[in-house]
Order: sequence, then structure tokens, then C-alpha cells
Amino acid sequence: MPEKSAPQHRRNGTGFSSLAEGVLELLASGEAATRTELAALLGAAPSSVSFAVGQLLEHGLVAEEGTRSSTGGRPRKVLRLGGHDGYAVAADLGGNHARVGAVHAGGGLTDVTTVPFATAEGPEAALPALVETLTALIDRHGRDGLRGVGLCLPGPVDVEPGLVTLPARMPGWNRFPVRDWLEERFAVPVAVENDANCMAVGEHGVRPAGHRQTIMVKAGSGIGAGVLVDGRLYRGGTGAAGEITHVRVEAAQDTPCSCGNTGCLETVASGAALVRVLHARGLAVTSTEDVVRLASDADPEATRAVRQAGRYLGQVLAANVNFFNPDAVYLGGILSTLEPFVAAVRSQLYEVCHPLVTEHLVIERASLGADAGLAGAGRFALQRALAEALRAVAGP
Repeated sequence: MPEKSAPQHRRNGTGFSSLAEGVLELLASGEAATRTELAALLGAAPSSVSFAVGQLLEHGLVAEEGTRSSTGGRPRKVLRLGGHDGYAVAADLGGNHARVGAVHAGGGLTDVTTVPFATAEGPEAALPALVETLTALIDRHGRDGLRGVGLCLPGPVDVEPGLVTLPARMPGWNRFPVRDWLEERFAVPVAVENDANCMAVGEHGVRPAGHRQTIMVKAGSGIGAGVLVDGRLYRGGTGAAGEITHVRVEAAQDTPCSCGNTGCLETVASGAALVRVLHARGLAVTSTEDVVRLASDADPEATRAVRQAGRYLGQVLAANVNFFNPDAVYLGGILSTLEPFVAAVRSQLYEVCHPLVTEHLVIERASLGADAGLAGAGRFALQRALAEALRAVAGP
């Protein structure tokens, strides 16, 4: 019988393959710790996984650490990444602030804090202060253990060159070589990724292994979504998968959107839209934080507006849920902290989606909350560092 969804074993002279990359990825995220778990999640034959693990052990990229009892069988050896004290520093950038912290192999977060970050001033003005913050964090943890740097950005990201493309709310950032700029300063691999994708990957690392098909929605000043298929981030043909914010919504009519079009979901369901709507109704709001504060205090106008925004998001999301049939929908971003918003999204999904689609569907807030993006950015950085280490020992 052929292996289920087995990766292509493009072995070179040292015996490494794409299967080895999958092993490293799962160990780095903490999703697997034994050969049996790796085989199940990778859909590969145990013998193939054992071969890949053996090669990684030989080159010091993986180590064995104790055993785990197994029901009805002999104890299984527990695996970890070689050099388990390695870590990445990561930053999740917002409009006026950045959330920074250290992300360790296995997904642990430490030293998480929020610092000012003036995105609107452009990368050359804003990034030097971030470098100082991350450098201080590295000094506390020890430079010898630094494996990579991760950056989570609120805009479309071209992952291969590591830069933002046509961002709506990041003046001066379009095609600025963020990754190269940071790699010159830190001399370690740097991963740059979109915020919704970072949140999807970060949240996936702490969720049940059975949740392999998921949608993560970030609802903040803007709206974005990250999609995981069989536990792996799905980017689409040009990296724009999950771009639900610019789906046309009838209720939006001809309201101008930041993309240059009219009638997009963003114009009626985002934090920026709520600020505009409530300001027009005479409320003193200038930011999404103001909207959240009013709704949290049960202001009737704010609560109604937030609930309606959740309905609009739910309507658009329902079409995607019906099409994709995910195991779970996770809601993140500052608007997800509001129960009326979450309840409205959930209500629309149950009302509009087919019963077979929602029968076992999990619809919850991101359990990592504001740290989901940070965890994902760090995980991307560790994966990039591991991939480069693998290439280095495998040779050309």
C-alpha cells in the first residue's frame, strides 16, 4: 500500500529529504515528540520517518531525551531539537506599537512586552528602535542561543524576498527589503510573514492535533485570515490566500475601501469602519481601542455597531466555511475580545452554513490571544533557521 500523502524523498548524498524538513518543523512547533507521532502527522511510513530521524540525529539537528511510556508496547524515545536552548526573538507590528518576545523551540514564550512602534513613519525611521529592543532581549537570553528573528507584519507579504507588497496602512513600506535589512544587523536567518498567517500558525501549535483544517480570522483595524490545510499554512498561488477583507458586501454599497475599490467587507466590519461609523454618530472615538472600550462598557451605540460588524464578517466567512469545511474557526485581533462581536459571527455561521459543516465545527477565540501572532512569527523564524542548518549539512 502506498504511503498516505508521503512527501517526495528527494535524497541527496547525505540522505536528507523533504521528510527531514517536516520532522524538524513538527519538533520545533512541539506538535510531535516521538517517531510514532511524527509518522502519523506526516502521513509517512514509520520506516521512512525512522530513517530521516536517524540522519538528523547523526548530524546533531535532533537529539533523544528520555522515554515516554506507551500503552501495550515498549517505551518510545522522546525527540527534541539539537541545541534545545536555542530561541528566536520575534516582533508583531501594529499601527502604533509592537509586541516583542522570545520564542523557544517547542513554542514557549518569554519576556513578552509591548513597545511603541511608529509604523506610519516608514521602515527606515521605525525599524532602528525595534532593533535596539530586540538586541536588549538577545543580550538577556544570550547571543549564542539565538537562532533567528521573526517579524509579523499587518500587510501582504511576499515571503521569498521577505518584504511587504502594496500595504494599505503602511506608508513607505512597499517592497522595502525588510528581511535583508534585519539579517544584515542580526546575522541570523530572518522570517517575515503576514499577521493573520502568523496567528494561524501560532494558534495551531497549542490546539488539539485533530484540528488540521482551520481558519484564523484577525479582526482589528483591518480584517485578515490565515488558512491551514492538513496542519500546514496554505498560501495560495500568489500568497494571497485568506484575503477575505476585500470580498464585496451588499450592505457596504459604494463605500470606498483602502484597496481603491468600493463595497469591501473592510468598509463595514473592521475596526477602522467602526471608528468611522461611531464618529459619524457623534461618539468620541479615534481608534479601534476606543470602540472596544465603549462596547466593553456596554455603550448601546457601540454594542449595536460591533454586533452588526460581526454579522457582516460572519456572512462572508460562512461562504468560506461551507466551501472549505474546516475543523475550527479561530477569532483573533482586538475585536475578538468583545463577546457581542464573537456571538454575532458564531450566530451567522450556524445560521448560514450547512448543518454537516457546523456539526463538529469549533468556533472560538484564539487561546493565545494577543500572543498568537508573536508565537507564529517566532515559529517561522525557527523553521527558517532549521531549514538553513539542514541545507548546510546536506550540502549542494
